[in-house]
Amino acid sequence: MKSILMASLFLISTNLIAQDKMIADSNALTSINGIVKEMLRLVSGEKGKSRNWEALRNLFLATADFTVVNHSDSLPQPVETVSLEEFIKLMHDPYYDQGYLEYEISKVVNEYNGIASVFQSFYGKDSENVEEKGINSYQLVYFNNRWWIANLIWTGDSNGVKVPKKYLKN
Repeated sequence: MKSILMASLFLISTNLIAQDKMIADSNALTSINGIVKEMLRLVSGEKGKSRNWEALRNLFLATADFTVVNHSDSLPQPVETVSLEEFIKLMHDPYYDQGYLEYEISKVVNEYNGIASVFQSFYGKDSENVEEKGINSYQLVYFNNRWWIANLIWTGDSNGVKVPKKYLKN
């Protein structure tokens, strides 16, 4: 069992090393701050701006999950999880084509022995000037001389629950 896992990790890492050349700023991959900043840069975009989906893919493990906790009664389910490829398809929605900007407000990083957790508060604004604050929660792993995002969970303050002040400090 252990040898199967090691062989799988080797194959994934070989593929991931080749992908490193696809990112706009490979230096962003060597630090936790750099990779989460790169994530926001790649998902944000002015109206009509095309996004670099290959660079976005290169931030994540191929098995990464994206989970949103919805607090709106108008949405069909309170928690929705999609794969990396499903997330990219969702980002092709006309809503995002009209422009969506997301900025980091602050972050709290916890790291130990090749794993890290980041609680990043954000400010987002869409093309209709709807503004939101929220939290992105990243789980990261370090191998092959760089960081990878293993999973991303986020939620916003759309239900009136404000982001705690401790996550809004710079």
